[in-house]
Amino acid sequence: SFQRLALSSPALHVLQVELNRPEKLNAMDMIFWDEMKVCFEAVATDSSARSVLLTGAGRMFTSGLDLSAAMQVFGAAEQDVARTALQIRRLGKAWQNAFTAIERCGKAVTACMHGAVIGGGVEMISACDIRFCTSDAFFQVAEVDIGIASDVGGLQRFPKVLGNQSLVRELALSGRKMGSAEALQQGFVSRTFSGKAEMLEAALEMAKMIASKSPVATLGIKEFLNYSRDHTVDESLEYAITWNMGMLQGQDVKTAAACMMQKSKPEFQDLPPTGPSSKL
Repeated sequence: SFQRLALSSPALHVLQVELNRPEKLNAMDMIFWDEMKVCFEAVATDSSARSVLLTGAGRMFTSGLDLSAAMQVFGAAEQDVARTALQIRRLGKAWQNAFTAIERCGKAVTACMHGAVIGGGVEMISACDIRFCTSDAFFQVAEVDIGIASDVGGLQRFPKVLGNQSLVRELALSGRKMGSAEALQQGFVSRTFSGKAEMLEAALEMAKMIASKSPVATLGIKEFLNYSRDHTVDESLEYAITWNMGMLQGQDVKTAAACMMQKSKPEFQDLPPTGPSSKL
């Protein structure tokens, strides 16, 4: 049971995780950060979930960090500089881990954005695999406007996703909005839609397609892409062949090959849980 997230299963092997604090524009408070980590760590161990849709309730995807909640935490800290610094570090690491859990869940995560995607929202979707948005969506690395440098992915994952250092620095230093058309042109999103319903319909079809594939292959693709982002080509090739020397002997390869020859639809077993099994 979550307070800031609403979970549903719109199709077989597809999980929808909806940011569910619309009255506060899905602002990210302390409860949100805890629940995101718990949710996506459970996604990793839920063998029935193969593809995830990340959506937002209400009139926008997210307004980013809930400043009032954050200031209550920092304001309650002791005055001693060392202890205050340690508290900020512990809190910041917990927030980082919440979005890292998305990246490491082993399932394809498609972010579906409408309206505003501000601050922490940009950091969160940078940890996702696929990004769709509506034509009214805009993206804003807004931390500079509150006097901080983004440290939960905005200056770590976002630059690697966008791949344009000049534009990343322009957005981060100015805090200006990037509209959906520019986001599509720059490759930050792969598709735009006229409205939310159209976007969710297309995203669900994509999620169902992904969920029909071998979960072993999906896991490998995500692992390889994440690893390659942070390592050299040679290191990534070595990692891939070491991984595949086991995976290529699996049943999924035989099943997929046989069904391709027979022109039939393959069915694949769920992955075993990676830890204590959680059913979402």
